[in-house]
Amino acid sequence: MVKGVIFDMDGLMFDTEPVWGENLKPATDALGLAYKPGLSDAVRGTAGGEFAKVVHAWYDESVDADELWDVWHAIVEEHLRAGVEKKPGLDELLAYLGEQGIPAAVASSSPASQIAQNLENAGVSACFSATVSGLEVEHAKPEPDVFLRAAELLGCDAHEALVLEDSFNGVRAGAAGGFITIMVPDLVQPDDEMRSLATRICRDLYEVRDLLQAGAIG
Repeated sequence: MVKGVIFDMDGLMFDTEPVWGENLKPATDALGLAYKPGLSDAVRGTAGGEFAKVVHAWYDESVDADELWDVWHAIVEEHLRAGVEKKPGLDELLAYLGEQGIPAAVASSSPASQIAQNLENAGVSACFSATVSGLEVEHAKPEPDVFLRAAELLGCDAHEALVLEDSFNGVRAGAAGGFITIMVPDLVQPDDEMRSLATRICRDLYEVRDLLQAGAIG
């Protein structure tokens, strides 16, 4: 039985991934770096040390990954202030969880301030018992730390918690932590690795709600 649900944010709850992807090049341009096609896909779902590891692999150790992160996030934050579009089925899934008394948390690679801003703008802050940023734990996705912390705050074990993710790194993190992990693809469709790691792959959050209603998860 699912005793808690942990949501990724960008690309899973909100249609924000295009904003992130489109604004990484302006960030690299601002720092005088030549943007490399595919970089935005490579860093999707990462934060902190994991983000730096990817950046250094694509460029070299001389690149200040923290500075790139800060510039990128400042540009994106400016775009997101007007609000974000919810992904299909988000309100309906949250309503179902509320009716059933199943607690929910957000575990995102984004900074805590950005998580709070998006939840407030979308009017769903009250639906979540906890939020955790990947910057608040030792290891970001694809390590499971952020999900393990969210499960701790919800008061449930990993095998009792459902992780909802759209990114490859997020699915890897959910699987590594022993969570029930559902992938709801956004910009990138699942490959053989994702199909082997995810408990299920759903077309949208409506399908997740329907599976929970049918008792088909857990």
